[in-house]
Amino acid sequence: MAEIVMSPGAVPLASWRAIYRGASVSLAPAAFDAIALSARTVSAIVAKGAPVYGINTGFGKLANVRIEAADLETLQRNIVLSHAAGVGAPMPVAVARLMMALKLASLAQGASGVREETVRLLEALLVKGLTPVVPCQGSVGASGDLAPLAHMSAAMIGVGAFIVDGAVVPATEALARAGLAPLRLGPKEGLALLNGTQFSTAYALAGLFEAEAVFSAALITGALSTDAARGSDAPFDPRIHRLRRHRGQIAAADSLRRLMAGSAIRASHLVGDERIQDPYCLRCQPQVMGAALDILRQAAVTLETEANGVTDNPLIFADTVEALSGGNFHAEPVAFAADIIALAICEIGSLAERRIAMLVDPALSGLPAFLTPRPGLNSGFMIPQVTAAALVSENKQRAYPASVDSIPTSANQEDHVSMAAHGARRLLDMAANAASIVGIELLAAAQGCDFHRPLASSPPLEAVRGLLRARVPHLEDDRHFHPDIQAATKLVAEGALIRAVGDGVLPPLDPREVP
Repeated sequence: MAEIVMSPGAVPLASWRAIYRGASVSLAPAAFDAIALSARTVSAIVAKGAPVYGINTGFGKLANVRIEAADLETLQRNIVLSHAAGVGAPMPVAVARLMMALKLASLAQGASGVREETVRLLEALLVKGLTPVVPCQGSVGASGDLAPLAHMSAAMIGVGAFIVDGAVVPATEALARAGLAPLRLGPKEGLALLNGTQFSTAYALAGLFEAEAVFSAALITGALSTDAARGSDAPFDPRIHRLRRHRGQIAAADSLRRLMAGSAIRASHLVGDERIQDPYCLRCQPQVMGAALDILRQAAVTLETEANGVTDNPLIFADTVEALSGGNFHAEPVAFAADIIALAICEIGSLAERRIAMLVDPALSGLPAFLTPRPGLNSGFMIPQVTAAALVSENKQRAYPASVDSIPTSANQEDHVSMAAHGARRLLDMAANAASIVGIELLAAAQGCDFHRPLASSPPLEAVRGLLRARVPHLEDDRHFHPDIQAATKLVAEGALIRAVGDGVLPPLDPREVP
């Protein structure tokens, strides 16, 4: 993938997506003037001798403890080591790299007081493929994602470990192999590295990008299910949706119409169909999926803004030679964004499961029971629907808003926290569940359309069926179902269905790309 050259403060959502998907990262050269000025400002503040939080004082509840100049490097090293107290499984490499890139973009805006060599090391780690081992539990999403970012920072000073080419390597050894030296922290640098929302924001962005793929795939499988059930495309008429005015609903209906345009299956029952209305899982797709699209776009705006912000504390203002303490590290915007992404993922999967349930029920679909030619001898899609139902319920349980929770920390100095880390970290598992649900729907909808042969669906939907059938044959008699579900889910998660239907069919998630 092409390298992303970041201009700090102005990185578009598409670049963050590319970084998450594996693109290399570097800083625009123009950023280094602001970095140098900010570092000089910290030196000037230290020279004044007045107590300034995080530079020559203790941290949190210990902010009133003055630290002498001779101990400033030890102070910064100590905060990194003491705060590296996370537990749990390591962050996935893709998410950890995204976190590092977010931290790089934040520090490079010249408001954090770090030196060029500190920023250069973080950039070099990304370029050379050294990813710190960061336990994923321990942040409450306020005063920064302290524990996770401390583990990242510890690796930079030679403590802990990196993941290099899939192997865990002690930090000092990994740095030496890459021709890099462990960082010696200057005044404020430890605090600047481990204070901020980059852990929560990385997980939230990753969840958003995975939800984006599942959302688009669910529009495709929803259209295919509509054809499989010989449903109507009349509910997707643009006149209906213009009257309600929601942009996501209008866009979802437009995509569903495009997906079904030219379907011979649909044409076969335009006249003489005794059914008056389809069930909600077919008829209300624009309303449900459109609402999901609207809130995903809202979350995208929030997270792009957060990704381009500066969220450590205190912040350095070179023009007045000041360090101002505030609360930009409080991740409430990220927590709210993560919560609404969770709601969208939950509903996308819930609606898809209802379509699966409809397809396997002959009273609703008009298809053979459980989509098998010989029900009774064969169970067909009976248990895949149960699996989808189980995943929906799991996502419902996980969709409870994290942002409404709070617990005081740091001897009540940090008395309200966002829980953004909890809200964001669940999203990848929720998206994986939803991808499996949509994968099962893909199998069921394709199987349902098989019963209408020789009639074909629309060109885009036939392209999707062909993609699936190249990997999973029609189900004639019962066979080991798990590999089929794995293959279909992989097509969903990797965006293969999106590519199969072609450009201009599905609505963009990125608000910048909305016409």
